Amino acid sequence: MPIPRRRDRHGRGLRGPLGPSSVPLSRSRGEVFDGLVLDAVEHLERRWEDRMRDIEIGVENVPPVEAPPDSPDPVPLGRAFPRVGDLPPRIVVYRRPLETRALDRRDLADLVQDVVTEQVAELLGVDPGTLDPGYGGPAEED
Repeated sequence: MPIPRRRDRHGRGLRGPLGPSSVPLSRSRGEVFDGLVLDAVEHLERRWEDRMRDIEIGVENVPPVEAPPDSPDPVPLGRAFPRVGDLPPRIVVYRRPLETRALDRRDLADLVQDVVTEQVAELLGVDPGTLDPGYGGPAEED
């Protein structure tokens, strides 16, 4: 029985991780994006924790094939789902459309913050500028 090889036949295959798990290099784009969404939610919860308590936040890679009929954008960046029966209100943020629009990681963080703010504002029935005074501009440093 032959011993399985760890590299390809020329000895140039993948040898192991590129960096230790403690450095940002080891995080996937999805994990980085999830972290940006969590940061955006925590930013809003500092001021609105009591009103955001029941809202569930989710991330999906791409939106459904068909955009909601009332959406001005053919490719939605996020979507808010109001409470239906026993289901709590939910927000879904779509990773790939946001990554495509962003120029760099800082721009992606700003876009994620704005999309999360818009969706939470829709569920709470308030203006996004009221929810987050920095809405629409560069994100403030915490």
